[in-house]
Amino acid sequence: MESESTETLPEAPESATTDAETEEAQSQDSQEAVSNIDATSQESFSDDPSYQNQEFLQRKLYFLLEHLKKMHSTVPEQYQVRISYELLAGLANSLLNDTIFEIVKGLMEIQHVTEKHLMQVREKVENDHQLEVKQWESKIQDPEELEHIIALMKIKHTKNLKETDMKLVLHLDQKVKDQQSTLEKAGVPGFYVTDNPKEIKIQMYLLDFILRLSRTKFEHNK
Repeated sequence: MESESTETLPEAPESATTDAETEEAQSQDSQEAVSNIDATSQESFSDDPSYQNQEFLQRKLYFLLEHLKKMHSTVPEQYQVRISYELLAGLANSLLNDTIFEIVKGLMEIQHVTEKHLMQVREKVENDHQLEVKQWESKIQDPEELEHIIALMKIKHTKNLKETDMKLVLHLDQKVKDQQSTLEKAGVPGFYVTDNPKEIKIQMYLLDFILRLSRTKFEHNK
């Protein structure tokens, strides 16, 4: 009798399901790894000193510009139109360098010392005139002669005082030009050497803005 041959069907490989699960798990692991890398990169970027410095400067620039716009709004309209937004933005950008504040403070101190000295010069001239009158009063006994001499001295003293005032004004004008030149060389927008009274008035407003900002504390953490 012939023996019946028994064929055995091949069993389904168990590894088929296992491989699919493995691929899915690997995909999830890859996505998590990418997410971790992105998070790490973002954290590293925020910790980068150059990034922090850039963010600090942007915050400070916004702070300066907002304060400049508020101060600009208080200026008479005839001067507001001559101080453009571009000028304010340029001024704010230049003030990111704290050295500008120190330069302006130094110039203002020099100006105050100069003005005080010039006032003392004028007072001395006036005192000398008064002293001269008293000396003549002590010498001349004749009232008519004294009156004539005092009238002549008054003319001379008035002329002398006008000449003194002219010299003082010229000295102050030169100081203003020195300030304009210094600030122009320092790269502060709006400053250049000029005799135009309107332009000088605008520069005075800009100087006032800078001095007021120098007394305003910027807190970069806010």
